Amino acid sequence: MKNLLILLLLFCLPIVGLSQTKVGGRVYDGLGNPIPFANVVFPGSTEGTITNEDGRFYLETDDNYDTLKVTFVGFTPREIKLEKRVNYNLSIVLEEEAETMDEVVIYSGKQPKKNNPAVEILKKIWANKRQNGLSQFDQYQYDKYEKVEFDLNTIDSALINNRIFNGMEFIFNQMDTSRITGKTYLPIFINEASSKVYGDNTLNLKKEELLGNKNSGFSTNQTIIAFVNELYNEFNVYDNYLKFFDKSFVSPLSTTGVSTYNYVLADSAYIKNKWCYNIIYYPRRSNELTFKGDFWVNDTTWAITDINMQVNKSANINWVKEIYIEQEFKVESDTTFLITRDYFLSDFAIRKKEESKGMYGKRTTLYDNYVFNKPLKEDFYKKRLQEYDESIYTRDDAFWKDKRQEELSKDEKGIYNMLDTLKTVPRFKALYDIGSVLVSGYYEWDAANLDIGPIFSAFGFNDVEGLRLRMGARTYFNQNDPWRLEGFTAYGFKDQKFKYGISGKWLIDKKSRLIVSGGYRKDIEQTGASLTTSTDVLGRNLASSSLVTVGSNDRLTSLELGNFAIEAEPIKNLILRSDMSIRSLQSASPTFSLDYYTDATQTVSKPDVKQTDFILSAIYEPGKRTSGYGVERLTSNEWFPTIFVGYTKGIKNLWESDFDYEKLQFSYRQPWRAGGLGTFTSTIEAGKTFGTVPLGLLSVIPGNQNLFSIYGTFPQLNYYEFITDTYASVHLEHNFGGRLFSRIPLLKKLNLREIIGLRGAWGEISDENQQINATGIEYLAPNKKPYYEYSFGVGNIFKILRIDFNFRGNYLDLPDARKFGVTGALEFSF
Repeated sequence: MKNLLILLLLFCLPIVGLSQTKVGGRVYDGLGNPIPFANVVFPGSTEGTITNEDGRFYLETDDNYDTLKVTFVGFTPREIKLEKRVNYNLSIVLEEEAETMDEVVIYSGKQPKKNNPAVEILKKIWANKRQNGLSQFDQYQYDKYEKVEFDLNTIDSALINNRIFNGMEFIFNQMDTSRITGKTYLPIFINEASSKVYGDNTLNLKKEELLGNKNSGFSTNQTIIAFVNELYNEFNVYDNYLKFFDKSFVSPLSTTGVSTYNYVLADSAYIKNKWCYNIIYYPRRSNELTFKGDFWVNDTTWAITDINMQVNKSANINWVKEIYIEQEFKVESDTTFLITRDYFLSDFAIRKKEESKGMYGKRTTLYDNYVFNKPLKEDFYKKRLQEYDESIYTRDDAFWKDKRQEELSKDEKGIYNMLDTLKTVPRFKALYDIGSVLVSGYYEWDAANLDIGPIFSAFGFNDVEGLRLRMGARTYFNQNDPWRLEGFTAYGFKDQKFKYGISGKWLIDKKSRLIVSGGYRKDIEQTGASLTTSTDVLGRNLASSSLVTVGSNDRLTSLELGNFAIEAEPIKNLILRSDMSIRSLQSASPTFSLDYYTDATQTVSKPDVKQTDFILSAIYEPGKRTSGYGVERLTSNEWFPTIFVGYTKGIKNLWESDFDYEKLQFSYRQPWRAGGLGTFTSTIEAGKTFGTVPLGLLSVIPGNQNLFSIYGTFPQLNYYEFITDTYASVHLEHNFGGRLFSRIPLLKKLNLREIIGLRGAWGEISDENQQINATGIEYLAPNKKPYYEYSFGVGNIFKILRIDFNFRGNYLDLPDARKFGVTGALEFSF
């Protein structure tokens, strides 16, 4: 993967910006207490903001203003004269009114749910939300222009003078100051996209046709473009939950909002010639995925005209210090309000401290030229984009002059020139190489069009090989390569043997994505770590190469695998595949056996298996999105189901094959977003083998003797503890996302996340397969009662660590049964 976004974390510099009026400071009451959620505006304009929980605010504009007005319900409004265009660290004190307004009852802290005028307005918004916007039309079309920019912020003078920037001083010419946070920043990446969007509410179908895409420095890199699109996906503010950064935030307009937010009716005025009410909202509890801010709502249609949302700083989200959202709507008719502008700012940082350094991600989306009730055929929406069109990513200036719905600022225009120059600097190239290796796991050897790696597979350890070293490489000309070769070699210092593998694949037809592939591998592997037999000739599971295990890790197999496959994608996200596989299996350890009897009297046995199989499989992943159009594509989202169906036919005597048998397998994996309750992942799997086969061809319930948590395995099972030819398993896991811990005073500040899991397996083994067993291993299947485990986990420890406490539910009387264990995993998530 050529992921260049790692470079965005390397540069930034603060200097004085170019905006005309800038103000910042804090608002207090007469006792010196900060006033949160006070309105701060430039009088006579719609430009304003609200104070945060600490009473702080920052506001800027390109226009010139000499007065600032601060208001809050129950306090006398105050206007402050601005002596300069830039006014930081203002300290503004508001005096309480002698008499409060008759129309509004003033509260502090938690607001009541009953007899609250703001809540009564909220109920009218709920009742009318389906009558506003695109949902009231059968069909719709509109033009969409999106601009995404990344800026690096909060860099002090010590870093400015750091020698890492030697030769790159020119990047500091693009500084400006954020109108939202008041921090200086360095713009370093911008991506523009122009699209035409079509939708049909009767068919429940939507299609977005990309007309042009342009970015600074990486114009045709679809990986970056896909990353940007997934990072800032669209959302509807009327939905109960707003989903971005892999999280579900409770919308301030949610029908459950009264249990999550405090609402205050703050003001009323004419907005865009419509009488509107202003409502301030803020969270009832800290540490939850909620917002603070305010919105204006029309008093006739009960549609939102303007809304701003700022994520609560105590929210349980990683790597994001601040999120700020603005949306504006226009009146299409007396009953229709349509979104015209959507602004999204996120401040990425390792820490949430005010002075911590980070990176802004800003998305501005503009909507125009709405057309309604113009039906299009269903085939139009389902027609697939056949292949990569480079012209979309190389549009000329005339195209962008026509399609941009607002002009680029001076700083945004400068990003294009700055990065083009930066790529010629040797020091920048060196930093890029380091970042690319950390992100992709491969070192890019451009001169040979090779990627060396993956570096994370370079070291391993097991009881057979001892210390294992591995080195691999793959061809890489560009992301849309129609063919790819890959290989590796490895050496075990204990068995003193070399292992190796090579594979190749070729995209023959782009329309159907017809791909042929093949390869050969000679290696050591833990074959009982998965219920589904892999045909990936370069694959290697963690069970046979982890550095630390529980108990002995000697039940390993010497594998020789040759494979040839043909696959196609006749329907989007439906892959049909046919494999021919030739395998040779034998024990790699003197303490482990794959032996089987070859005669009915059980007097003659054989230590190895030679097997020729033909495999038909189908994988369907509806909703999956990918980037690139070459033989390999990268998945750019994760919230989609995966359905697998496989049929295997083993043919005896074909190329010295030992067994005739058939196997059917099915699996269904689905991640679910459960709104404010977190995320849930479920997997069910079933399979049956018809015929008599030895251990190497049976279905082993996958144990896990690693200290790593591996989803889909049973961490309290030893390898080869349960052996079946007919099986069914289920894996359930729910991550509450900190919802429970956030209510415990001593834990809520740690932003920990609670995870529960339940796993079960049932299976049986036939008498015929029992009779040919010569391994010395007792075939035991969980047929009388399903085997099960349960677990409790704590995630987000130091933002990267997850610990699971695993309990064995039954079969506790078996030899070497592990009743309790602890596993862990590194998780980098928002």
